[in-house]
Amino acid sequence: MTLPAGYDLAYETPAVDEHVRLRTDAGMTPMAAENAGRGLPNTLVGVVVRHDGRAIGMGRAIGDGGLFAQIVDVAVDPAHQGKGLGKAIMAALMSRLAELAAPGCYVSLIADGEAWKLYEQYGFRPTAPRSIGMARLL
Repeated sequence: MTLPAGYDLAYETPAVDEHVRLRTDAGMTPMAAENAGRGLPNTLVGVVVRHDGRAIGMGRAIGDGGLFAQIVDVAVDPAHQGKGLGKAIMAALMSRLAELAAPGCYVSLIADGEAWKLYEQYGFRPTAPRSIGMARLL
């Protein structure tokens, strides 16, 4: 997917400060820098979108790449939303997962709010009522 002029997408894991800032800016549950520092190195596939060198979007896939993978941390700075950046992030994540993950790998995600409309474009479907997503913070 072609990005608008001035935007660059790279396969990389966001830095801790970028991850923490983008989650907060996008209205997602804030994460402690200490937790991000422990978790980010375990990224299976990472994508960062930059504008003028500043990270303004990201997405990651985590998991074992054989049995399971999960899409997490898809976020775009609100000042840059509506430009197709979320689509570019998802397209890049799914493309790289298709290369790296084993055939039959179960890829899941939790869609917040209206984000399901984006994820549906990449083949994701609700699992309810057969199954429901559940979460817990430690």
